[in-house]
Amino acid sequence: MSIYQTLKKEIEKLDLKPEKEEIGQVLEVGDGVARLSGLPYVKNFEVIEFERTKIEGVVLNLEEDSVGAIILGDFSRIKESDIAKRTGRILSCPVGEELIGRVIDPLGRPLDGKGQINSEKDYPLERIGPSVMEREPVNYPLHTGIKLIDALIPIGRGQRELLLGDRITDKSPAALTCILNQKKEPKRPICVYVAVGKKEAEIARTVELLRKAGAMDYTIVVAAPASSPVSFWYLAPYAGCAQGEYFMHKGRDALVVYDDLTQHGYAWRQIALILRRPPGREAYPGDIFYLHSRLLERAAKLNKEKGGGSLTALPIIETQQSDLASYIPTNVISICDGQIFFDAGLYLKGQRPEVNIGLSVSRVGSAAQTKAMKKVAGRLKLELAQFLELEQFLEFIEEVDPETRKRLERGRRIREILKQKMLSPLPFEKEVVAIYAAVEGFLDNVKLEDVGRFEEELFKTIEAEKADIFGKIRESREFDQEVRSELDKIIHSLVKKYAPEGD
Repeated sequence: MSIYQTLKKEIEKLDLKPEKEEIGQVLEVGDGVARLSGLPYVKNFEVIEFERTKIEGVVLNLEEDSVGAIILGDFSRIKESDIAKRTGRILSCPVGEELIGRVIDPLGRPLDGKGQINSEKDYPLERIGPSVMEREPVNYPLHTGIKLIDALIPIGRGQRELLLGDRITDKSPAALTCILNQKKEPKRPICVYVAVGKKEAEIARTVELLRKAGAMDYTIVVAAPASSPVSFWYLAPYAGCAQGEYFMHKGRDALVVYDDLTQHGYAWRQIALILRRPPGREAYPGDIFYLHSRLLERAAKLNKEKGGGSLTALPIIETQQSDLASYIPTNVISICDGQIFFDAGLYLKGQRPEVNIGLSVSRVGSAAQTKAMKKVAGRLKLELAQFLELEQFLEFIEEVDPETRKRLERGRRIREILKQKMLSPLPFEKEVVAIYAAVEGFLDNVKLEDVGRFEEELFKTIEAEKADIFGKIRESREFDQEVRSELDKIIHSLVKKYAPEGD
């Protein structure tokens, strides 16, 4: 056989079919966003890779002659005329048990210096929420550990409850209090805390707070600090939601805190303006409502056929001068199942938590309360509403009749018992006992300044003399006559110590 024939046979064995590869070229780049020519078949939200730097990007704009992409890394290294290639992957992040206790960026990469995360499962950041037929009514409480909220504005598992207020108010501490309170819950949810646009020192303080309290044992922190690219601010809430969805689809409960969606809206406005999308009201793009609705609609309580898991969302929005009628607050209020308004005026008066009861609402209501809490909270709502109305009416009147004076004094004590320091969650059974003592009039003869001390001593006395009172309420979630009569005896004896003159 000749050399020619040998070479011919060897060449025929080789697979020399040409491979097609779509490439694009950077036309312009700036502020974390690039515009590229080419890539005619690229998909929305597909990951592309810039060949020279190996930095990735995500396609968001599909135009006739170009595509727009946000850059997932140091955009200063991307230059005009750089080549970008399709990867065929839709943007996703690792999820699973391995991420519990970790601090990650929106792409699932570790930020806590504890080594690589070995997760076997990825979830897309963008996902359509469960359909109506896949859901069931919210009926199980998510106790926040804050008396006022659990009694008057209850949150259920699978609900979307907005926390909003001015910069100075305790919105974030309230959400963190809720995470801390889950440590002692019988059906403890997995918590996800999403920090958007916050200083790195503030995020580090939050992580340390959770670690010291033992809350990192069931918490994932998704961080997009102020120093990170604006693309990470935009992606962080979706990454946090994907973490929670994994556990919901496993039939478990999850809680996601978005802190905060105001910064998220700012990030999307910046990206959209650079992508040359038409600006609308306050320079936000036309899809700003869809930005948050597609995120929050993913929170749900799934039915039994789908595993019965739940994803609860606590988005946080910052208001300007307590203006609830501005653009972003009204959008998110209409998406959520209720809102808790932290009033700057009440904050400056020293009331904690500074929740404006008149402007706060939970559209799930008592369906998300235990029977024990329903029994005491029903009376509390009526007493407090009457007191607030009466106090406003009698603000400039000095002399009132004895009956009105009595109602005023009881209302003041109820308000006092509802005061609570943030980051100090109270177990559900203690909340019930404290509220019961106030609404039943046991505190009427206790001095206003002694109410807080009375509450602490009441808890200590019950734990020392009749600890099973708390145990019965916690286990049965009821407030029956037997528990009530035992509690009455303890409260009566303690009241005598604070008000020896009697009724």
